[in-house]
Amino acid sequence: MKRTLFILFAVISLSSCKTKKASTVVAPQNKGESIIQQAIEAHGGKKYETAHYSFTFRKKQYTFRNNGNQYEYSVIGKKDGKTTKDVMDNDGMTRQIDGQSIPLTKDEQYRFSQGVNSVIYFATLPHKLKDKSVNKNHIGKTSIKGKNYEVVQVTFDEAGGGKDHDDQYHYWINTETHLIDYLAYNYTVNKGGVRFRSAYNTRRIDGIIFQDYINFKATVGTPLIDLPKLYEADQLEQLSLIETGNVVKL
Repeated sequence: MKRTLFILFAVISLSSCKTKKASTVVAPQNKGESIIQQAIEAHGGKKYETAHYSFTFRKKQYTFRNNGNQYEYSVIGKKDGKTTKDVMDNDGMTRQIDGQSIPLTKDEQYRFSQGVNSVIYFATLPHKLKDKSVNKNHIGKTSIKGKNYEVVQVTFDEAGGGKDHDDQYHYWINTETHLIDYLAYNYTVNKGGVRFRSAYNTRRIDGIIFQDYINFKATVGTPLIDLPKLYEADQLEQLSLIETGNVVKL
């Protein structure tokens, strides 16, 4: 009887130890994911989840409102003396001209939604990099103009990544501030292109970071990883300024 109880106790103890050991096993964390999460926190973190702001970009008025997984983006502009308002939300894309709703083809819905989404996407970086379709891969460290950076490559799944899911991005994240000081991307539409952006006019407005960017062009096919050295050597062509003005929390 004592032997039976001992064996039973030993089996239970062994089973308990195995269970306890198994419960402490933690899957290794993707370093790229971790670095991007730090950047999201540094730029605004949870405040993005309920953010409601307006800003101007190239003479148009943009607004965005987040409520968890729900969102509403809009842009108001003038064309040929008429006021156009585009609204993009979880239900789709709509357009009004001088207050009157107009029907949109599927192609128009896609083009107009891309227009408003791309502006707000960049204005609120790195918030959307948390999406499931975004793949983050840490590819090394470097220095740019005397400051140290973690380099994260971002690609997109075909499912959920949009028609331009083949685009690739690099983000250079400051090791001290965890802010995105530089970013680069390539694309294949319209014969393709390579862009490099340098952030400036960084400011925190009601808890969220907004930045403007100097937009540079590189020769098609230039590896994104080479762009910082070309930038430091003044071998990139400046194309434009990406400026978000009159930022206001609503």
